[in-house]
Amino acid sequence: MAVTSESTTVWNGDLKSGAGTVTLDSSKAAELSVNWKARSEGGAEVTTPEELLGAAHAACFSMAFSNTLAQFGTAPETIRTTAAVTFDPAQGITGSHLRVTATVPGLSEEDFQRLADEAKRTCPVSRALVGIPITLEATLA
Repeated sequence: MAVTSESTTVWNGDLKSGAGTVTLDSSKAAELSVNWKARSEGGAEVTTPEELLGAAHAACFSMAFSNTLAQFGTAPETIRTTAAVTFDPAQGITGSHLRVTATVPGLSEEDFQRLADEAKRTCPVSRALVGIPITLEATLA
């Protein structure tokens, strides 16, 4: 069964002086402010499309990795994933770097790295991001 999730953005004004609000419609979990200054220069109080993309990538990778590990017969105790998505105003989104630390009893380092790479390649968000480099830093705790 396919599931469709929705978000809405309302933008007011031009790119550089305007601002918008992103609403997570499906879950009603958040209403977030966005603006060009935060996106192009950084800012702690306002989210960016890249932060939202990073959240999606980290969540998707964690689910895919959990499934890959379980299918291998070594279900994880915990997986913590951070996705660092880089934006360059002149080039756009230039990459996503996944940093994962997981506790997986009974799994060798070699198998851990191989399965983490498999999850990176098969995660649906990774597959959607084929136009950018995706790197992985995986640590077995």
